[in-house]
Amino acid sequence: MTKLKILVIGSGGREHTLVWKLAQSKRVEKIYCAPGNVGMTPLAELVPLKVEDIGEIVRFCQKERIDLVVVGPELPLTLGLVDALEEVGVKAFGPNKQAAELEGSKVFAKDLMTRYRIPTARYEVFNEVQPARDFAREISGPWVVKADGLAAGKGVLICSTLAETEQAIEKILVEKAFGAAGEKVIIEEFLVGEELSLMAFCDGKTVVPMVSAQDHKRVFAGDKGPNTGGMGAYSPAPVATPELCHIVLEQILQPTVQAMAKEGRTFKGVLYAGLMITEQGPRVLEYNVRFGDPETQVILPRLKSDLVEILLAVCTGELEKWAKELGALSAINSKKMWQEEACATVVMASRGYPGTYRTGFEIKGLTEVPKEVLVFHSGTAKQEGKIVTAGGRVLAVTALGGNLRQAVDTAYRGVAKINFTGAHYREDIAYRAFRRC
Repeated sequence: MTKLKILVIGSGGREHTLVWKLAQSKRVEKIYCAPGNVGMTPLAELVPLKVEDIGEIVRFCQKERIDLVVVGPELPLTLGLVDALEEVGVKAFGPNKQAAELEGSKVFAKDLMTRYRIPTARYEVFNEVQPARDFAREISGPWVVKADGLAAGKGVLICSTLAETEQAIEKILVEKAFGAAGEKVIIEEFLVGEELSLMAFCDGKTVVPMVSAQDHKRVFAGDKGPNTGGMGAYSPAPVATPELCHIVLEQILQPTVQAMAKEGRTFKGVLYAGLMITEQGPRVLEYNVRFGDPETQVILPRLKSDLVEILLAVCTGELEKWAKELGALSAINSKKMWQEEACATVVMASRGYPGTYRTGFEIKGLTEVPKEVLVFHSGTAKQEGKIVTAGGRVLAVTALGGNLRQAVDTAYRGVAKINFTGAHYREDIAYRAFRRC
């Protein structure tokens, strides 16, 4: 068995979870992470490289003879990191630059869905304020206003009044609140229903779905306040019945991969479909082209299979062969691939996030959490021998359980042991699931 040197790109809770899961594989010789965070240090060697520094990452891979690169965040994918690595013969897990436009441009994604009849919300695209205002007046509220490009998960504004909608249009197109990401704006009808995240491994042809997850995007309990990158998540999501998952696979995931192939943009990596489950069926809210955060923190702990083997099968175009051998090709939630246990994660954030917040506060209690609790670092650093806060989302406190209630309760027991100045977290993770019971 050939042992592999693996480089993970990124520094958040998603990347910590990837490192943790990859380290369980017998195929691994050594894991590096660029730039990583202090929580990963028992498992990976940190490399001080910026995720957008494509040339330096390629040179590092050549120097250290890296066998596989696993790209966490979207930015290096949209900048063409996978293309650059493949040019020098390094395997990279993730879509190339052309395929990554599925997340890099919401306009491209919406137009693709329209062309290939993939269900989504009614929308129009604008680069001028007045036509955007005129369209907003034509449709009934609430309104969804989206910046076209990457905006760190903050470029989607949900507006309850026409005045708020016009302010959002001004914010994006005139004030340039999201920089170049706001050259175009999408005005979209508001969909009513329950949100759901479904991710799948794809090698350009074959689609192998992961177990379902539901995250909490609003900063405060009861889904109040502004959108964040995610304040917690749980898996499975009760709304994701086997029947619904099959519909999503057949009407959204597979058609999207087929559409990308027809467009000459072969999609390899993780396809993330952010969905709204409406009375008319599932509708795509957005695509991501990488593992979600914090969904990864609740999905990978449930994965029985060797993650390295899956990633290699994607890179080599042999996902169908791998899935057939496991008996997971057409199975949703294959018991050979996934644990039946539920999983929940609670994000501990800095006060003020997703707006202005302070960092540098010592994090206490990390060694006191119950042994069954996993703590994935998102925004942490080491200063004078102490672990301190270094981001908006600081920790993802995670636990498995025989059922969802047990998983959530165990995760909150972990949260109760940890404290830092300004710590903020939602106390209602998985409330939608419990409301269904």
